[in-house]
Amino acid sequence: MSASKQPDRDLNTRSLERHKACGGKIQIAAKGRIASPEDLLIWYTPGVAAPSRAIAAEPETVFDYTNKANSVAVVSDGSRVLGLGNIGPEAALPVMEGKALLFKHFGGVDAVPICLDVHDEDGIVAAVKAIAPSFGGINLEDIATPKCFRILERLRKELSIPVWHDDQQGTATVALAGLLNALEIVGKDLATARIVLVGIGAANMALLRLLKAKGADLDGMIAVDSTGILSGKRHDIEDRQVDMREKWQVCCETNGTGLEGGIAEALRGADVCIAFSAPGPDTIPAAAIATMAQDAVVFACANPVPEIWPDAAKVAGARIVATGRGDFPNQVNNSLVFPGLFRGILDVRAGEITEDMQIAAAVTLSEVARRKGLSDEAILCSTDDLDAATEIAAAVGAEAVRVGIARLPSDFQTLKDGARERIQASRRLNALAAVE
Repeated sequence: MSASKQPDRDLNTRSLERHKACGGKIQIAAKGRIASPEDLLIWYTPGVAAPSRAIAAEPETVFDYTNKANSVAVVSDGSRVLGLGNIGPEAALPVMEGKALLFKHFGGVDAVPICLDVHDEDGIVAAVKAIAPSFGGINLEDIATPKCFRILERLRKELSIPVWHDDQQGTATVALAGLLNALEIVGKDLATARIVLVGIGAANMALLRLLKAKGADLDGMIAVDSTGILSGKRHDIEDRQVDMREKWQVCCETNGTGLEGGIAEALRGADVCIAFSAPGPDTIPAAAIATMAQDAVVFACANPVPEIWPDAAKVAGARIVATGRGDFPNQVNNSLVFPGLFRGILDVRAGEITEDMQIAAAVTLSEVARRKGLSDEAILCSTDDLDAATEIAAAVGAEAVRVGIARLPSDFQTLKDGARERIQASRRLNALAAVE
């Protein structure tokens, strides 16, 4: 891999051409067949009044008589689109359409992109609550920090359907799965590994919570933001702890030795570096990687350019390197998790997504990859792995049943078989798309 590998200009041209030829990449397809005038009487007026009356009398039957049971809203205000920044709702729409395409192809889930021209916390919460009756779940996407934390927290409390912020929870879940397997390869243990988090935004903040739940050593963990290492000495954060309470909590929970400095000081002797920060390629210097422990693990996940190029990290001494890109080995990509996860929660009609459900998804993903064979350049499955999607769906659904938040109890095998059938049907439908 070239250390100066740049985005493919030809890829950009072909992407523009294909998006224009398709007029976007998603559409709505009918489930109900219209083959005669009588069909119209059933699907629309006057027959449609029957399910409407049934739902009015018993609201939960909306899941039986409409597509709500398989429908997710992909909601963004375009304020922090990965690699592109604050580009606004219109420019974010291609990304949200892409998310909807992945939902359908990899999870059999019908997703609707909704880009809001509302950017304050209260406005976004109100908008999502207003549209929630039409959906079985909400996927928040590309919303800037710190408001994304507050929005997720409020909506999870105020809605009776599951709400998920993929930049936080999805990224953290797949990163945990990849880390578990990387540590397995190098023969190190999560409980004793010295972990450095570079960038303490949505992704690493959520990952820290999962690492804590899985038994990682928070006292020895170091987090670094654009100003430097987080600790109880960071009075700039302490003075703003009302609106930066998540960051201040990290200051209080990690870095028990009070280490100061920046990335170079944080990485000295570290076993793991997980970066979700500013695009590189020099955000993380190769010289800092060279000071890490033997068999170091480096996740450089900024897009479109990782914090350090993979070959530069390996030359500096890293053994396993992962990025957020599909043109390098070991892609840490949310699409490995969210389609299967939503498949599972929709199939049992779970009312929320718990931390234990995230961990179930991460552990399942890591186990599927282990069965298929791990190596330094294969710590996770490919994004289109059907076994990973179906087993994540089953594991998440089964966990929801176990903790009593499923409206439709089921068992692991039934959920797995159902997920496989739905996903395969979606892939067959996608194969019929007019433009390749």
